[in-house]
Amino acid sequence: MNECALLHIMDSAYCFPTSEHDITIRLRCAKGDLREVYICYENKYVIADKQIKKPMVKTMESKIFDYYSISLHIEDPRIAYVFYLYDGEAYKYYSEEGLTDTYDYSIGFYNFFQYAYINKSDVISRVSWMNKARFYQIFVDRFNMGSDDKDKSYINLKWGDIPSSKSFAGGDLKGIRKKLDYIASLGVNALYLTPIFSSVSNHKYDIIDYYRIDEQFGTSQDLKDLVKACHEKGMKLVLDAVFNHCSNEMAQFKDVCEKGRKSPYYDWFIIKGDKPNPGRLNYEVFAHCEYMPKLNTSNPEVADFLVGVATHYINEYDIDGWRLDVSDEVSHDFWRKFRIAVKSAKSDAVIIGENWHDASSYLRGDQYDSIMNYGFTKCCLDYFARKTIHSEEMAYRLNELLCRNNDVVNDMMLNLFDSHDTHRFFSEVKENKDAFINALCLLYLFPGAPCIFYGTELMMKGGYDPDCRRCMDWDKAGKIYSSELYKILTLLSDIRDKYALRSSNVRIYDDDGLLVVRYRNEKEDITLALNNTSKAVDGALGTVKAGGRLIDINGRKIL
Repeated sequence: MNECALLHIMDSAYCFPTSEHDITIRLRCAKGDLREVYICYENKYVIADKQIKKPMVKTMESKIFDYYSISLHIEDPRIAYVFYLYDGEAYKYYSEEGLTDTYDYSIGFYNFFQYAYINKSDVISRVSWMNKARFYQIFVDRFNMGSDDKDKSYINLKWGDIPSSKSFAGGDLKGIRKKLDYIASLGVNALYLTPIFSSVSNHKYDIIDYYRIDEQFGTSQDLKDLVKACHEKGMKLVLDAVFNHCSNEMAQFKDVCEKGRKSPYYDWFIIKGDKPNPGRLNYEVFAHCEYMPKLNTSNPEVADFLVGVATHYINEYDIDGWRLDVSDEVSHDFWRKFRIAVKSAKSDAVIIGENWHDASSYLRGDQYDSIMNYGFTKCCLDYFARKTIHSEEMAYRLNELLCRNNDVVNDMMLNLFDSHDTHRFFSEVKENKDAFINALCLLYLFPGAPCIFYGTELMMKGGYDPDCRRCMDWDKAGKIYSSELYKILTLLSDIRDKYALRSSNVRIYDDDGLLVVRYRNEKEDITLALNNTSKAVDGALGTVKAGGRLIDINGRKIL
């Protein structure tokens, strides 16, 4: 028995409550090492006298590990447990002391695993609408211009021309509102907008005034009208919070530039010296951008200011959540304060971090609800675009992503295969329509909320920023309704709307060359099988043509 591979961590993604009387427990072991896995458990005050023994099920496997899991309903919220393992040669117990041939429950209070008490406030809350959300991300300047009478003197890009980093095309909030029927027709029920606050750039990630809508995009009334229109159509609206840094034109930073240490805002930033010096860059910034000074969120005044911004747009405009830009460079302490305030203002508001890597330390119920799942993006690039991994490796990688977090978090992840920060996925797959559609199927049927970037439905092309931020092709969009991609996109949205695709029910595996994602419970058996090869593959569900896909719902093949 490979003891080095065994892993269980209490109060983590390996042990988490889903209600005050339900808990899920996972165990990791070496791939193929164990034949039987049991959990022996009871109330931690009575386990010395009696134990309940139940088998655990292998629910996921990666390249080198197997993962066993069980969900338990317990009347008493205090549980103690040990594992009982068989590798084909011997049975052993696994507790905090590691592997042992025997286990003495009478002194188990020294070394059993436990969840000491399931407190209601420690149960991670689901954002109720996220499990069936289908997001559409909009880069506002490039989507649609709806204000004909606004000042257009800033516009320097002819609609449809290839943009540069300094291009302004004229998209605005009214333009989005005018296209809500089109967006809804795609099966979308949630919008995520890149920043809309006062800024000198086209992307608005260098904010001058957090309390003012950028005049290029409209007015505060335009935002109110957009949120109201979204809600009338059953759609949510999430805004982009840029709280790691601001613009060097922000009033507080300009005051520091003028007065130095005498400014009341000196400690709002992280400065090495008497005052900021862009030439020497003696202050912290985003990346290496001297025009984006980093905000000192460890300063209580800054924290209060930014939290006030977040709650203002919830209280005054009724937005449905925040996407957090560069969120992993901001302190855990700030995000804890942020969460308390946001959830107090609107309990069902979603908080989505921009963390490109493992963010499990932020996803324990006290900070974010989820992240933009760029780990999923990388898997899709390797499998569909670069083809550096086959179906078995892809299944392993996807399972590893799910094992990073608990099931509640997995069901709220924002899954994407491109965004305003990446190459367009259609270009990445070298405009291979089959690969693109297969990736879209996986995006929609993977646990979490799918998010497509505007123009995905048109198979929009584009390289890295700013090329990925091209103008929306409305001539092409007007012809979308008869396209194969539109039919598949709306079918996938319909599946997500009708069925509960929960992380706790999913199995992802290779079937003789097919990548299979399968959800099974007492009522539903939903299977997606993808063929990413250049030849037909015979799987358990039948033959799938080269580059093809198959969706089976309760024995009925629909694609």
